[in-house]
Amino acid sequence: MGLATAGAIIGRIERLPSTFWHVKVRAIVGTATFFDGFDAVAIAFVLPALIGLWHLQPSEIGLLLSSGFAGQLIGAPLFGWLAERYGRIRVLNWTILILSVFGLACAFAWSYWSLAAFRFIQGLGLGGEIPVAATFVSEISKAERRGRFVLLYQLLLPLGFMAASLSSIVIVPNLGWQWMFIVGAAPAFLTIYLRRLVPESPRWLARHGDLTKADQIMTDIETIVERESGRPLPPVTKTVDSQSSSGHWTKLFEGIYLRRTITVWIMWFCAATIGYGLLVWLPTIFRTVYKLPLQEALIYSSLSNVTVLISGLCAAFLVDRIGRRPVFVVAFLFGGLPLFILWLIGKEASASTVMLMAATAASMISMVQLGIWTYTPELYPTSIRSFGTGTASAWARAASIVAPNMVAFIITRTDISAIFLMFALAGVIGALAVLLCPVETKGKLLEEISP
Repeated sequence: MGLATAGAIIGRIERLPSTFWHVKVRAIVGTATFFDGFDAVAIAFVLPALIGLWHLQPSEIGLLLSSGFAGQLIGAPLFGWLAERYGRIRVLNWTILILSVFGLACAFAWSYWSLAAFRFIQGLGLGGEIPVAATFVSEISKAERRGRFVLLYQLLLPLGFMAASLSSIVIVPNLGWQWMFIVGAAPAFLTIYLRRLVPESPRWLARHGDLTKADQIMTDIETIVERESGRPLPPVTKTVDSQSSSGHWTKLFEGIYLRRTITVWIMWFCAATIGYGLLVWLPTIFRTVYKLPLQEALIYSSLSNVTVLISGLCAAFLVDRIGRRPVFVVAFLFGGLPLFILWLIGKEASASTVMLMAATAASMISMVQLGIWTYTPELYPTSIRSFGTGTASAWARAASIVAPNMVAFIITRTDISAIFLMFALAGVIGALAVLLCPVETKGKLLEEISP
């Protein structure tokens, strides 16, 4: 038996060197996150085919896009709350089962309304999976490189976006739109078994008083890490007092957490307004406004997803060097700038110009969308970390409902340039929100940031 106090458990996590065990755990957890990303945007790439097949109007397109995000809006705080009560890993399995089963059901949708219903239920799992997974990954990482550790895991989400966009170029025109959902759903079932290889969060167990189990898990991890590193572990030098704070949801709005909560809610909403608003509408805009052939519209849309992955890698190495907040401010401002330029150009902008500017904006905003998964769990104590992260990410789902419908509303009443102005203003508001929260979390223990 090792040191088995709550503070010592945290110290034992902090002393672990990075080894293959950490990579393996991130890869296993990230498998579900990859397919979460794939499934979340698959609808955007089947819509150009469904528009002609089901004779969809802009308002119907917006509603269909929003149905999945409506499920995510509920699923994110719901499963975040459940993860506080029943554990991170158990709840992750529940979310994977939901997103897999109903993702497959989408492939057998027989009408517009059946697809919308299945997307809504699938959205419950899609919304719940990532906040709980991000919380878990944050809790097993050490303070020194936590930003990079979490962000490298989180890159699997845009990798899923990119996989969906690139595979759609082949799948949708040749195999049919149903296969996008089949491909997205089938591999996710594997993660239900793979999760057995991932232990429960020792931080969560210690917070709930199960020190024996936490100690057992830490002992097993230490044995593996010691064997993989080939040298004895350093002594435990960092210990903190056990967090005894209440886990009631009202703590989100108490004391130091009120400003943090307001800040991250605005950040989530603004980043998702730009990121998801562009991502889900670009294929349809290229197809309907610029009259591009289906395959060419999908190719144009794919560029944004490729640049998102590149900028995400840059963010992974910047957040632990210059800090979270500077990265967020720059990303918001320079994400909004190319969209402001598109507004100035107006309807004279060519499809290629829109493609390049949208890709630039998406790449910058992705730094926020990925980095905020690191930042949000850091701002809350273990007792409400998963719920706080889930509730904050729910604002991204809210934006993902509002933005597509706003685009549908604008596109039927004015020219496309007004859409880009809306997105540009969201970037400015997001940057201002970051400046409202003075908390920099780089290199600090989770318990030091959120007592």
